Amino acid sequence: MSRNKRPIWTSVLCACLMVVSSATACGRTAADVQSEGMKKIGSYNVESEVNYTDESEKEEVLERFASGDGLCIIDKYPTYYDVTLDYEKGKPSEVGQAYAETIIKAVPEYEAAFEPYLYENIRFAFDGREINYETLEKRIRTLEAAIPDEYREEAESFARTIAAGEEGYLENGKLSYIEAITMQLVPDALRPTACSALSLTGSKTVTGERMTLRNLEWHIGSKGQITDIHAVTHMKKGERSLTSISVLGMLDMITAVNDDGVMIAILDVGSVEEEPFVYDGKKCYTFEIRKALEEFSTAKEAGDFMVGESGDYTWCHNLIISDAKDAFCAEDVTSEVAATGKGRSVLRDENSELMEGLTWDSPDSLCIVNSYATKGNQDSFTGEASNINRFFKYNKWVKEKEKFSIADMKGIMAHEVVEQYYIVNVHNEGTVHTVIVDYATGKIHVSFTKGIAEDIPRYIEVGTY
Repeated sequence: MSRNKRPIWTSVLCACLMVVSSATACGRTAADVQSEGMKKIGSYNVESEVNYTDESEKEEVLERFASGDGLCIIDKYPTYYDVTLDYEKGKPSEVGQAYAETIIKAVPEYEAAFEPYLYENIRFAFDGREINYETLEKRIRTLEAAIPDEYREEAESFARTIAAGEEGYLENGKLSYIEAITMQLVPDALRPTACSALSLTGSKTVTGERMTLRNLEWHIGSKGQITDIHAVTHMKKGERSLTSISVLGMLDMITAVNDDGVMIAILDVGSVEEEPFVYDGKKCYTFEIRKALEEFSTAKEAGDFMVGESGDYTWCHNLIISDAKDAFCAEDVTSEVAATGKGRSVLRDENSELMEGLTWDSPDSLCIVNSYATKGNQDSFTGEASNINRFFKYNKWVKEKEKFSIADMKGIMAHEVVEQYYIVNVHNEGTVHTVIVDYATGKIHVSFTKGIAEDIPRYIEVGTY
């Protein structure tokens, strides 16, 4: 830890003080407070009783859509779309075309909803600066070429089909080819994610079997656009099959589990030194995740692969990688950051030594937020209220309960009121979905945000891995 940084515990204290001080700041004068008097605004914690069970409800299909060649089937459920892509009967380019054609049938308003959301992400990434679309297109084209061939052919076919001749960046309610490619590369080229994950096993679970939770925080759109197009996508490819929990039309991996139970999900980590973005000669890590899920049958193999390639990725990040036996955090550091000596790629597990000042009190458990945690690695905890507060809360909640059932794991996301301005909470307005994989049963439980996250999330069983 560098000399000019405060110890991590100091950040906890400062974060707590921030909560108190911000409650009286918010641009209101003393006269305002005096005239209104003191008002009780309620608890930051969920006060109603939470009655989860180990089972989750199953929704009924409302309507089915299929491509003419049968390579894509989309079942519309009340909360999400269930997609099956059949790579056993068609080439990647044919599957990509079939997927785009079927989306147009199932969701005629898809382009009109997704394109504005894409531009919100672009503007968010440029943070108020003027957007140079020529430079952006060069970035996207370079990364597009780096996608492994079979995935690239599929993505390009999808983009050509849905674009139907539209070209260039133009916000007109239609998706052009370059816009449809850009939507596949948001985490690799634009990067708006902030997430957390928890994996428990052995002495910390009722069954003794592992359970892994990931909470995805992402920009949901000014009108909650992506909460209307949640998708569970089954990529049918024999022994290389997998299930992706993401958004309709997305072919990269955000949260996914293969048929061997290897789960991988992305968690962003920034560079504390604001390293410049480099994309020449780089790989798209979200598509490399797909490769790892298709090629490897254990979390250890997949983790070693992702860490081994980490220098070639565009961004620093964490990955939760688990199977029935193990859970890891792939602390992936780009070559640029590694060259500074401030970070290193490592596959962290529950026994890894944590950085100075960071404490985790429970055995058989692994927690991940948006910072590396291994001793000697880049520190994004110190001075970062979001990371230290969430890690602290997870530690407290896991320590307080002797053993967790699936019902208890669901309850992790029902501790705090979602709509808050004064404190950092784990389950918040940015939550897109929460996924729990139960290795005792193979079941996948998902809470999908609709519009805005609910204080007490509703979980749906979307199948087994």
